[in-house]
Amino acid sequence: MNGRHELKYCVNGADCAQLRARLRAVAKPDGHAGVDGAYTVRSLYFDNYSDKAVTDKLSGQSRREKFRLRYYGGDTGFIRLEKKSKANRLCFKESADISAKECEELLSGNLGVLNRPDIPLFMELYTKMRAQNLRARSIVEYRREAYVFRAGNVRVTFDSGIKTSQSVSGFLDPGLAMIPAASATVLEVKYDAFLPDIIRDTVKIGWRNQTEFSKYVAARMA
Repeated sequence: MNGRHELKYCVNGADCAQLRARLRAVAKPDGHAGVDGAYTVRSLYFDNYSDKAVTDKLSGQSRREKFRLRYYGGDTGFIRLEKKSKANRLCFKESADISAKECEELLSGNLGVLNRPDIPLFMELYTKMRAQNLRARSIVEYRREAYVFRAGNVRVTFDSGIKTSQSVSGFLDPGLAMIPAASATVLEVKYDAFLPDIIRDTVKIGWRNQTEFSKYVAARMA
């Protein structure tokens, strides 16, 4: 499994307008976007009772991981269990499909639904939920606008309207009430071994500095 580089910036409305115009000239919009060029992302994060994923992030641990369930555009027919980890400044992601029924079973407390030796990621979460007391802790939802560039396998995204809910049982409920978690728009640039100069130049935004902003941490602190 190869790691990917990930750059993050907090940007404002003027930045977004400028960057969007530049990106449209060199990159392609994500094919999964709706008519408005964006889609919603809803995730449910797991953590232990000591909030290890939060504290590892805030303390800048070089090696850390978190598990989440995720689906897009309100489509609960395609849900994924994901493990996102970071090591030596590279990001890694593993995923496995999970059904809405399996999600409901898991959120009702039936950990046995993950006891699937044929799906290693299920088994890893199952083991850690039993041994480390990982539990569903927070829902995060936001609007994503994405662009792709083939060389370097580059993906540039704008994430805005970040909201959260601690009512984890409502993960699949489209009408779930949520509260704002952050006012920032987060620009993320993800790429493999290299970032093409044309993209590097396109996403330059003057004095803006990189950030370690985490939507999950923001949600837990909202």
